[in-house]
Amino acid sequence: MKLWSGVITDKVRESKDFYVRLFGCDVVYEGEGEWFVLLQLGESELGFMKPGLESQAAPFRPAFRGQGMWIAVEVDDAEAEYKRLQAMQIPIEVALRDEPWGDRHFVVMDPNGIGVDIVQRRQ
Repeated sequence: MKLWSGVITDKVRESKDFYVRLFGCDVVYEGEGEWFVLLQLGESELGFMKPGLESQAAPFRPAFRGQGMWIAVEVDDAEAEYKRLQAMQIPIEVALRDEPWGDRHFVVMDPNGIGVDIVQRRQ
């Protein structure tokens, strides 16, 4: 089995550009007319699809409303990623910090208002 996720959004192109530019995601599939894009990072996949498509089942039509979701990108060196994204002038939502449970991370926002947690897991 494999778990992957998708976001229903009007910002399919913007989402693709964000994840490709910031994290080097590969485009696995891109639907003609920008109705859908499937991205891959390592073995993980993330899709973005336009809302209201009659060709999709009813649960896959309403757009994401911008709250209550996060995406984590695990990295080997959170500090290096922090500096790299700062150099790209990407706005940082939550500054680099260490958590009591060992994670080192920071947060940026994607075009859909989803917090992207860039995290280095440490023991």
